[in-house]
Amino acid sequence: MSRSTRRAVRLLPLVLLVVWLAVGGGLGPFAGKLGEVATNDQAAFLPRSAESTRVIEAQRAFRQEETLPALVVWTSPDGGPVGPDTRSAATRALATLTGRPGVVGTPSPALPSEDGEALRGVVQLRPDLGEELAPALEAIDRAASAVPGTSVRLAGPAATQADLSDAFAGIDGLLLAVALVTVLVILLLVYRSVLLPLVIILGAVFSLALACAVVYVLADHDLVRVDGQVQGILSILVIGAATDYALLLAARYREELARHEGDRFPAMRAALRESAGPITASAATVALGLLALLFSDLTNNRALGPVGAIGIVCAVLSALTFLPAVLVLLGRAAYWPARPRPSDAEGGGTGIWRRVAALVDRAPRKVWAATLAGLLACAAFAPVLESKGVPLDEIFVNDAPSVAAQETLGRHFPGGAGNPAIVIAGADSLAEVTAAAEGVEGVDSTAAVTASGRPGAGAPLVVDGRVRIDVTLTDAADSEAAAVTVARLRSAVHAVPGADALVGGYTAQRYDTQRTAERDRMLIVPVVLAVILTILVGLLRSLLMPLLLVATVALNFLATLGVSALVFRYVFGFTGTDSSVPLYGFVFLVALGVDYNIFLMSRVREESLRHGVREGVLRGLTATGGVITSAGVVLAATFAALGVIPLAFLVQIAFIVAFGVLLDTLVVRSLLVPALVRDLGPVAWWPGELSRCATGPEGRSAPPKGASATGA
Repeated sequence: MSRSTRRAVRLLPLVLLVVWLAVGGGLGPFAGKLGEVATNDQAAFLPRSAESTRVIEAQRAFRQEETLPALVVWTSPDGGPVGPDTRSAATRALATLTGRPGVVGTPSPALPSEDGEALRGVVQLRPDLGEELAPALEAIDRAASAVPGTSVRLAGPAATQADLSDAFAGIDGLLLAVALVTVLVILLLVYRSVLLPLVIILGAVFSLALACAVVYVLADHDLVRVDGQVQGILSILVIGAATDYALLLAARYREELARHEGDRFPAMRAALRESAGPITASAATVALGLLALLFSDLTNNRALGPVGAIGIVCAVLSALTFLPAVLVLLGRAAYWPARPRPSDAEGGGTGIWRRVAALVDRAPRKVWAATLAGLLACAAFAPVLESKGVPLDEIFVNDAPSVAAQETLGRHFPGGAGNPAIVIAGADSLAEVTAAAEGVEGVDSTAAVTASGRPGAGAPLVVDGRVRIDVTLTDAADSEAAAVTVARLRSAVHAVPGADALVGGYTAQRYDTQRTAERDRMLIVPVVLAVILTILVGLLRSLLMPLLLVATVALNFLATLGVSALVFRYVFGFTGTDSSVPLYGFVFLVALGVDYNIFLMSRVREESLRHGVREGVLRGLTATGGVITSAGVVLAATFAALGVIPLAFLVQIAFIVAFGVLLDTLVVRSLLVPALVRDLGPVAWWPGELSRCATGPEGRSAPPKGASATGA
């Protein structure tokens, strides 16, 4: 190598460091700006081909704006009846809202409940208000509160969306701070080093800045869609993944420093040579697994796919450029006050992992049989997990005004009041469709929309030969009973000849989302498994080993769902989970779970090519046990940070991924997989080169003839 080449090589780390400092300084503010291009409008995340989505299009053709209803509920503070004068005052108060910013049409009059103890009015708002939603609701509350002798609450989709926006308020700072502090504390405790945790955290922050900048630009040009959930998951995913990849490379660099007697550049070249493949393969499993969400018919699932994949690419880019540059510049000082020891040259490994490896070597069949039995016992409870949606009163894990208002509304009015199912049908079939709808169990009342824009107030409005009928359900619009009623309603109105009837509305949208989520799981799960299997086959040069690894992480996922079903019901008090939770949990757990098996088995393969299959398993487990376990704990902790957002969906995702990662790291990767590979011997690597190792009478195996450490 010429002197100029050597000089360029030695300048490269400094150049990379300067570039990443520029990225962090210049793009860092974008991490706090994603909220500017995010939307929490749930109507924008409906199934593309569902009947309820077609109803929204039909409503537009019907020359009626899509609206976001705000329900106003008046009650007497003493629980007594509400008189006619109060009703008239409430109607006048709502009328003053006509023409206000964000209000669509004329608010409904105040209608009394059958028990005479409450009034209800509906104010239709534009669904695209965004940050203007809160001021619009405040205006409604001020007008409604002017009615003397009453207490006022706001319910309905508009109030729920406002509470969702409040839940995501400050997500950038709070979530990022909790995640980074958690990771930093864990790294300081585990590695007892001052500089290394700070370097790893800095790399994670830089990768997040780059990811947020890319996503911001794409979202600003409507190429990707971001909501609060996607935004939160992106932060956690990037920090967790970047930390995992950094830990793997840093541990290998420490080994190589000891092996090369502190010579930084050869040590880093060797570390990158052995680590880049597993890190890239691990990133590919997660990124491609997330991109499989593009097959979903749900817009929010499709949104997470490319956004998450961008985050993973940025994480691996930071781990393979920024971190090597800093580690080379720091050398041994990166691990101060700890120092690379001579034993690190042989893979190091603490005493506990030597004992675990000895246990696996001594009784592999007992180890895998016991762990397999435990996982199967947990997986037996997986069917108990209900993924039919979260009822409104459980969407928020703390008290929310919209939930209390909905409870008040439900005590005095039919459950679906103010949030009806919407039927679009041919005008010539109005009478037949109305009769069919009224005959459905669970329907309280029906009314055709008139030219005034309100149901039942005059002749039906006919547009292009079609009419709209609002169907009030007896059960709450977000309940399972209401979803069953919608299914019956569709069957009834579809059966009317020539009506060409469609059923939509809030309940129908929830129903269609649930059905679509079930269909997505049936399609996307096999795609993700196929992608992961293909990557593993290419990395490990084997067919049986990838099948074994995929089977174990799939079992880990089922066991996690089983435990989650019990914890959600009996600890958290959830009666159901969001319909997207199982799919998100699968994509994250399976892809991330394979990560740790990739880290382990790529090292096992490397050691097996040097020392034989049996010794390779033991050396690989001992060398990677500490770093993979710490990586798993860090990733579990970062996903657990999602629990700071008071939404049931994110709390459920946080628990599933955090518990599943720990289960995979501590049980599947540490015990089940090594014990199975140790028991199977060389055949586990069939049909690759390692499957042709010679095995002695005591299970000892020799490397294949002519094999090298880097392998075939």
